[in-house]
Amino acid sequence: MHVKQLAELTPDELYAILQLRVDVFVVEQHCAYPELDGRDRERATRHVWYARGDQVLAYIRTLVEPGGGSSIGRVVTAPQVRGQGLARQLIDYALEELELGRPIQLSAQAHLADWYARSGFVVVGDEYLEDGIPHVPMQWIPPSTARAD
Repeated sequence: MHVKQLAELTPDELYAILQLRVDVFVVEQHCAYPELDGRDRERATRHVWYARGDQVLAYIRTLVEPGGGSSIGRVVTAPQVRGQGLARQLIDYALEELELGRPIQLSAQAHLADWYARSGFVVVGDEYLEDGIPHVPMQWIPPSTARAD
């Protein structure tokens, strides 16, 4: 597992990360959108990934959000290693080891809401379309601070 800020990435690491993100989000999912959104360059952004050699197998990006809290995004796994738990390990690592601040938000593709729920995320709003794909807003609250109702 690798965890780096943009300035720490080698050109080859950055290229491999962006290649996986574009291959899946733009090409595989047929979404023409601005993958390079400027958020990768933010000082607090962390790039977290698994690689085999020069190939990025699974990746997430953590961000600090304006007004407090954090988010996890760009969760992606290479097609040939899907189902092996790599993305789950990255999510769990981010929740347990990175000081992301609270609450932690993410925008989940709706068909993956149950997958994120297994890491403790809950749906906190209505389904919406993003780039033609149904999404739901989700939030994670650490178990130690969750209220009992």
